[in-house]
Parts: sequence; C-alpha cells; structure tokens
Amino acid sequence: MREMEFKMERKDLLHEGDGVTVTEGLLPGSYYYTIDPSLAMSGNFPLRERLHTREGVVKRITENARGFYVTVEFDE
Repeated sequence: MREMEFKMERKDLLHEGDGVTVTEGLLPGSYYYTIDPSLAMSGNFPLRERLHTREGVVKRITENARGFYVTVEFDE
C-alpha cells in the first residue's frame, strides 16, 4: 500500500472512504497528480517515485491553517 497527500482548496469536496481516480501530469524531471475532476492536487514527485496505479481510496482528511489535506491510499 502507498499513501499520498493531496491539497484540497474547499471543504467537503471529498470524504473518507471515497474511491478516487487520479490523472498524472508531467513536468521536466517530475510528476504530479490531480484527483479527478480537479478536486485536489499532489506535490511533485521525482521520476523514480511515479505512481503506477490510478485508483485509490480516501483514508483521511485533515485541516490546518494552510487548508485541507487529503490522504489517499493506493494499492501498490
């Protein structure tokens, strides 16, 4: 299992237990991921840490002074 964190701008777009699909984006030297349809976005990951599966489950949502953070678990 692999967990990744995504930044979500607004509350209640996702909930714990939701199944999600991610889209991969490519930058020079790294990848980033977006929960469809543009609900939350990951940070950048180096090429060696590329995600190999595109479906996961929301495990937890936390809120702090910087916003909402979604932890998604992927089966890999």
